[in-house]
Amino acid sequence: MEEEADTGVPSRVERKALQKAKILQRETERKIFRLVGKVLKKPESERSEEEAAVLLLHRGTVEELCKRQVRRNVLKRKQEEVFDEADELRSKVRQLAAAVKQAKHLVVYTGAGISTAASIPDYRGPNGVWTLLQKGRSISSSDLSKAEPTLTHMCVRTLHKEKLLQHVVSQNCDGLHLRSGLPRHALSELHGNMFIEVCTSCSPVKEYVRLFDVTERTSLHHHMTGRRCSHCGSELRDTIVHFGERGTLEQPLNWKGAAEAAETANVILCLGTSLKVLKKYACLWCMNKPASKRPKLYIVNLQWTPKDDLAALKINGKCDDVMRLLMEELNIQVPGYDRAKDPVFSLAVPLRQEEVDSHTREVIAHLDVQEDCVPDSGEQAEEATAVQGGWFGRGYGKGRKKKKKKAA
Repeated sequence: MEEEADTGVPSRVERKALQKAKILQRETERKIFRLVGKVLKKPESERSEEEAAVLLLHRGTVEELCKRQVRRNVLKRKQEEVFDEADELRSKVRQLAAAVKQAKHLVVYTGAGISTAASIPDYRGPNGVWTLLQKGRSISSSDLSKAEPTLTHMCVRTLHKEKLLQHVVSQNCDGLHLRSGLPRHALSELHGNMFIEVCTSCSPVKEYVRLFDVTERTSLHHHMTGRRCSHCGSELRDTIVHFGERGTLEQPLNWKGAAEAAETANVILCLGTSLKVLKKYACLWCMNKPASKRPKLYIVNLQWTPKDDLAALKINGKCDDVMRLLMEELNIQVPGYDRAKDPVFSLAVPLRQEEVDSHTREVIAHLDVQEDCVPDSGEQAEEATAVQGGWFGRGYGKGRKKKKKKAA
C-alpha cells in the first residue's frame, strides 16, 4: 500500500470508489434532467413555487434543455415539406427556364425524389426509408423493377436530346434514367444500377445488363450475385454502392464523366435530392474555384437542403410538376415512356440455361409478352410478400445497425 502511495498510483479500492462516484454522479444528473424537463413542459403560470425554485437552482440544466429543444425544432423544420403557391411556382419556373436557355453547359443532379412518382420511396421524405427507420418503424421491400421512368426522367432525356443538357449525375440505383433513353455516356450513376452485374476478373471489366434486379442476394459489403461470367467463369458482383462504401467501378458509376461535367458546368440543376450525400463530393461543386466562378445552382426539392443558401433559386415543388411547367416554358414536347423502345431490352444479356432459376425477381417483359403472362391477383400478392433483400431491402447499413441495437 505504501508503494502505491509513493508512486502516485491509486489503489484498487480507490479506483473502484472513483468509478462508483462517477456512476452516481451520472445518475444524479439524469434525475435532474428528468425533473427539470418535466417542469419545463408545464406552462409557466401552472408551475408551483417549488418547481420555479428547481429551475433557478439548475439554470445550467435549463439552458442545455432549451438548446436541445431549439435543435429539435430546427431539425423538424428541415424535414417538413414546403410547397410554393401556384403563382410563385410559375414565376420561379420562368426564371429556371431562362437559366436553362442561357446555360452554356447544364448539368443535372438527381436523387430519389424524381422516382417517387414511380412508387419508389425516397430516403428522407416524411415516409422515406431513413425517416421510417429513425422512428423505429419497419419498411416493406418491393420489386422495384416494376417501376417505369417518370415524367421527370423523360423531361431530362428530352433536354439532353435537344442539346440543352450535357450530363446527368444520379444517386439513384433504379436504372430509370437508362430506361428513359438517356445515353450512357451522358450519365453517371454514382451509386450503381440494380440491373447491372459485372465481372471484375476480366480486363476490361465485363458488364452484364439484366432484365431483373440483380441484387436479390447482395447487401452491404456482400456484392456477389451467385451467377458467373460466361467468359472466365468468375463470380459476378452487383454495381451498388451502399451507404458507407466507396465505389471503385468505372461503369456505371462514371465518376470521370461526373467530375468533367461539373468542371465545365456553368449551371447545375438539382432535382429531388436532399444533397446530404452529394454535398460531400467536393469535385461536383468546383470548390477549388472562387465562389464567383462556380456554376449557378438551382434546386428543386420539397425539403431543406444544405446548399439552399448557396442556390441562385430554390423551388419548393414536386419534380414532375416543376418539369412539366419548365418544358411548357421552353415550348418542348415530352414523349411519354414507351416500353417497346426501352433500351434495356437491346442492352440485356440473356441468362444461360443453368442460370434461369438463379433469381426470383420479376423480369421486365415486352408489352406483348406481358399481356400474355399476367398473373392473377393472388399470385401477385404472394410474389410481393416473398420479395426481400437487395439494395433496397436488407442492403443498407442504417437499418441493420438499428435492428441489432434493439435486439441487444
